[in-house]
Amino acid sequence: MHNFLFGIYPYIAFTVLLVGSLARYETAPFTWKTSSSQFLRRKQLIWGSILFHVGVLTIFVGHLVGLLTPIALFDVLGISHGAKQILAIVAGGIAGAMALVGGVMLLHRRLSDPRIRATSSFADIAILSLLLMQLVLGVGTIYVSLQHLDGHEMTKFMSWAQMILTFRSGAADQITDVALVFKLHLFLGLTIFLVFPFTRLVHMLSAPVRYVLARPGYQIVRTRRGQSRSNTPAE
Repeated sequence: MHNFLFGIYPYIAFTVLLVGSLARYETAPFTWKTSSSQFLRRKQLIWGSILFHVGVLTIFVGHLVGLLTPIALFDVLGISHGAKQILAIVAGGIAGAMALVGGVMLLHRRLSDPRIRATSSFADIAILSLLLMQLVLGVGTIYVSLQHLDGHEMTKFMSWAQMILTFRSGAADQITDVALVFKLHLFLGLTIFLVFPFTRLVHMLSAPVRYVLARPGYQIVRTRRGQSRSNTPAE
C-alpha cells in the first residue's frame, strides 16, 4: 500500500489533473471560472481572500522550489540542509498561518451566510475544507521538523519528488520511515491534485491567451424585447 500511495498514486493524480483540466477547458469552457460571490458579501471576502491566496501561493512556490531544486545545487551554493530546513519552517509557518486564518474566514463566510450557502455547490465547500485540512497537516509538520533541524529529513522528500518527476523507480522507498503526519500531508496533497479539474481551482490555470490572440471583433447585441439585433464592436 505504501508503494501504491507514494509510487503509483502520484502518476494517477497528475494524469487526471492534466487530462481532466484540458478536457474541461475544451468541453465546458463556461464552467472554467471562480464563481465569485463578492457582490453578496464583500468585506470578509477581501480579508479572507488576501490572507488565503498570499499564504497558499507562497507555500506552493516554496514547495515547488524546495522539493524540485536538485540537492547538488544547494550544496554548490553553500546552502546547508539545516539552513534550508529552518527557512522552510519559518517561511512555511508564517505563510501557513496566514492561509489557515484566511481559509477559515472564507469557509465561515460560505457556511454562515444563507445567500452564499445557497449559491455554493458541494464541490465549493468540499475543496475549501480539503485545503484547510491540508493546511492544518502542513502546520502540524512543523513540530516534527523541529526535531530534525539538521535538514536530512527534508532531503528524503526532495529525493522522492525528483524521482517521481523523472520517472525513476523506488521513489516510495525514500520516505518509508518518515512521520505519519508527512505521509498524510503528501497523500492529501496528491488527492487535491486529483480532484483539481472538477472544482473551481481550475481558475488558477487561467490566462487570457486565447482572448488576446483570437479576440472576436464583434458581438451580437439584442434589444430588451429581443425583436432586433445589431453588430457593435466588442468591448
